[in-house]
Parts: sequence; C-alpha cells; structure tokens
Amino acid sequence: MATPDTRTQILDAAEHLFAEHGYRGTSVRAITKLAGANLAAVGYHFGSKAELMAAVARRVVEPITAAQCAGLDKLLARTPDPPVSELVEAFAGPLFDEMPAGDEGGARTSRLIVTILSDPAEEVRSWTGPAEDSVRERYFAAFARVLPGLSPEELWFRMRGIFAVTAVDRLQVHQQPSPGCESPVAGEAARRWAITFLTAAMSASPIRP
Repeated sequence: MATPDTRTQILDAAEHLFAEHGYRGTSVRAITKLAGANLAAVGYHFGSKAELMAAVARRVVEPITAAQCAGLDKLLARTPDPPVSELVEAFAGPLFDEMPAGDEGGARTSRLIVTILSDPAEEVRSWTGPAEDSVRERYFAAFARVLPGLSPEELWFRMRGIFAVTAVDRLQVHQQPSPGCESPVAGEAARRWAITFLTAAMSASPIRP
C-alpha cells in the first residue's frame, strides 16, 4: 500500500483534530506534528489554516452532497413533486451512509459535521462553495413546492434540523455504543426512525407568530 502523500497526511490530521478540538482549539503546529510534516507544509499545500479547514470540510461533505444530488435527480426524473418522505430520505439518507455505526471514519465524520454546525469560528461557517450551495438550493426548491405553507425562513430552519438531528444521532452512536457490535438491522432501524421523525417534522403545520 502506498504511503499517503504529505497533503493527504495533513488533511487526515486536521480532520481528526478539528473534529476533536474545534477550529480555534487546533493549532497548525499540532496538525503538522500529528501529520509528521514541517510547519511550513500547511502554507505550501493550502495557503492558510482557514483554507485547510475548508479543504477538510469539502473532503468530508462532497460524497454526501454528490449522493444527495443523485438522489434528487432520481426523484425528479419520476415526478416534479415527490412526497416529503422521499425528499427527506434522499436528503438525510446519505448522512447515514457516510456515518455508519461501528466505523471510525463514520465517527470522525459525525464529529466533524457537528463541529461545522456548532463551532462559532467564522472560518468554519464560510467554507461552502457553489456545489454545496447548488444542492441546498435544489432541495430547498423541491421542499418549497410540496410544503407551500412554510415561509422560506421556517423551511430553511427545518432543513438545518435534518443535518443537526442526523449528525447528533450518529455522534451518540459512536460515543455511547450499545453493548457489543451494533448489527446492520439496528443501524437500518435507526435510519427508518430518523426518516419517519424528520418527515413528520418537515410536514408539520407552519408555526404562526
């Protein structure tokens, strides 16, 4: 097996440390020490700590957004107005696929997504690009068509809730595992529970002032 190149080693180390300690709690020195690289390597490969954070986030999120995009394409090829449950499945399902129980990579992904959702550092909130914006806007438009009673603000709040609920659920699975190894049936059950819960949350009547 080929040894990972320096750039990949830095990405791996940064992903681990950002997920564990947040953006501000992680120094460039700590990243390069874990990666076995010299201190100048972050600047050489990424330009800055903020750009490294963006690269880490994109590496983790790109498979999720690609799967979300493919799922929506499949639904819209069948009907312009898919049921809310199918939209939720297409939107949330890839989060479960990329954060499987009993997998260290899934645990790290769940921790990093929770960091992205909750870290107050501006650098953590400003990493998204056209690909992420496009997927978000396409799902927003699809949900808006089938949930016309929701204001844009409330609809976006509920969509953020899908990310939050799923990421926190996956994080707790990894931090507080059930005795023994979780079986595929249990993992699939959690996915069904989440889709059912989130479908009900997305479909609830608008909250009036």
